[in-house]
Amino acid sequence: MRIYLHIPVTLLLFIFISLSLFTGGCAQIGMPTGGAKDTVSPKLIKATPVFGSVNVKSNKITLAFNEYIDVQEVQKNLIISPFQNKNPTIISDLKSITIKFKDTLLPNTTYTLNFGDAIKDVNEGNIYKNLTYVFSTGSKLDSLSITGKIILAETGGVDSTLMVMLYSNAVDSTVTKKKPNYIAKVNGDGSFEFINLPASTFKIYALKDGDGSKTYNAKSESFAFLDTSINAANKEPVILYAYTEEKEKLNNVPIIVTKKVLDKKLRVTTSLQTKQDLFEPLEIYFNNPIKFFDSTKVFITDTNYKKITGLLFSKDSTSKKITITTKWKADIPLILIIDTLAAKDSLGNKIGKIDTLRFSTKRAEDYGRLILHFNDLDLKKIPILQFLNGEEVKFSYPITNKDWINNMFHPGEYGIRIIYDTDKNSKWTTGNYFKKLQPETSVTLPQKLTVKADWDNEREINL
Repeated sequence: MRIYLHIPVTLLLFIFISLSLFTGGCAQIGMPTGGAKDTVSPKLIKATPVFGSVNVKSNKITLAFNEYIDVQEVQKNLIISPFQNKNPTIISDLKSITIKFKDTLLPNTTYTLNFGDAIKDVNEGNIYKNLTYVFSTGSKLDSLSITGKIILAETGGVDSTLMVMLYSNAVDSTVTKKKPNYIAKVNGDGSFEFINLPASTFKIYALKDGDGSKTYNAKSESFAFLDTSINAANKEPVILYAYTEEKEKLNNVPIIVTKKVLDKKLRVTTSLQTKQDLFEPLEIYFNNPIKFFDSTKVFITDTNYKKITGLLFSKDSTSKKITITTKWKADIPLILIIDTLAAKDSLGNKIGKIDTLRFSTKRAEDYGRLILHFNDLDLKKIPILQFLNGEEVKFSYPITNKDWINNMFHPGEYGIRIIYDTDKNSKWTTGNYFKKLQPETSVTLPQKLTVKADWDNEREINL
């Protein structure tokens, strides 16, 4: 027989307070705290077969962890070496992962399974980074390694979305037809590492695999190659320079071209600001493409209307822009005159009225004096100095001396890049794997350069 006692809540509260006062304690009513946040990633507590096992015959591996785990994009994150032609079956069950190989395991071969960022705990999402499980089907574990770095040849930067590929017994065309034997990911600093390799000779490549084929089959894919084979017993790090031979072409989507209706009036604008840059052309823009242009009807004069000589005129491919190039003199007031007869569009429209625009050229004091001292610069490599605005090259100059001076440089903040112009064509040149041509290399400085107007801007550059 069970006896249930119904005690009022108010009585229980009275008893609790009385006991607290009697014992000298202080009773506080509140919600229990949750404690410190869990920042510890899961731990591997058991592996079957045991980590580092040899003479393994089973095609199934089970990994057990100390807490409940969440497995994210495991097929994408997991890298198995040697590379598997068929993706294994992967089953996650609370605190364990089971991997079943579909490919037949090769004899006397060391296998590594790197899970990348796939495994994390359920509650806080703490990632078990780069869990690597190793076993061998032979009597020993291979222990050699190949390390290195991938550098983007054009910028000197890195791209962690590239992968590095090793091929054994490869000829030049193998990388275009077959999947690699080993794959490694590229870290955020451009470095990579292959571990547990046999004492073999390999061909090594890097690839941004656009179509997932694990082969180099498009010139628009970022790619890198080493001219020679490498042996895993060689401890020297490998440096690969990645390049893209051609820009990616747009999909063959039909473009609907509509005939643009011309404006009924021909209007003109210019690039003129308050001050004309001494090193930039003056540009004239038309709202309609012009069919006829007479440069004798466009003048630049001084304030006494005396014409400035030495003007060079050019029309762009759209027929909507005229560029005037000349050697500007500093700090001079000028007048631009565009006559109504200077241009006609295809409808025969002329400029409605004569444009008379007053402007001045910049002063020498509007520019800065820039002095760069280059250390460790190899002039034999034909270096080119580039000033960048983001990724856009604003100015480019050949360097013939380790001290570079420009007495009138545009003020602003710039990135600095050095390109080694080995083919002497005054620009960066990409590589070509089939012609065995490596790309030209470059160095982009991590620091920005600030140039102030009317100032001696001097910087020492360490390469």
